Amino acid sequence: MTDPKTTDTSASAKLIEVTLDAASIARVDPKIDHERQVAIFDILESNSFQLKGYETKGPFRLHLSLDDDRLLFDVADEAELPLDRHEMSLMPFRRILKDYFLVLESYYQAVSDSQPAKIEAIDMGRRGLHDEGSQILLERLGDKFVIDFATARRLFTLLAALHWKG
Repeated sequence: MTDPKTTDTSASAKLIEVTLDAASIARVDPKIDHERQVAIFDILESNSFQLKGYETKGPFRLHLSLDDDRLLFDVADEAELPLDRHEMSLMPFRRILKDYFLVLESYYQAVSDSQPAKIEAIDMGRRGLHDEGSQILLERLGDKFVIDFATARRLFTLLAALHWKG
C-alpha cells in the first residue's frame, strides 16, 4: 500500500524492466500473451515501485516466476545486481484466478460473437475480479514493496498470465 510518508515520488522509484520466467509460462495463448505484453508495456510507461528497508531508491528490475504454488519476485538494481527475493503464496488468489479465467473465457467468446451488451456486462465482472486480485496483491506485498494500485493491477495481470493453464 502506498503511504505518502514513505513513498519516494522521485523518478527513480520505479521499475525499468519486468520479465517473466519462460519456464513458468505453461503454454502461450495468443490472447493471454497479448495481455502480458500490454501489462509489461503499461508498467514500464508508468509505475511506482520501491523496496521497503533498502537505501536503494531505484530504478529496479523485476523478474517474476512460479515455483509450485508461490510467485517469486526477484528484484535487482539498474546494474542488474540482485537486491531481494520475495516469495508469495498463491493460495489467497486461487478462487479469484479461477473465476477470473472463467470470466475471461466468456469475455473472449462474447467478443468473437460481437454481442456488445454481453461484452460490457462480462467486462464489468472481469474488472471487479481484477480489482479484487489487485487489492489482495497490494496487501500481500505491503511489507516488502511500496507500489500504487495501477502497478498492482498490472502485476495481477502478469500473475494471471503466469498462472494461466489454457
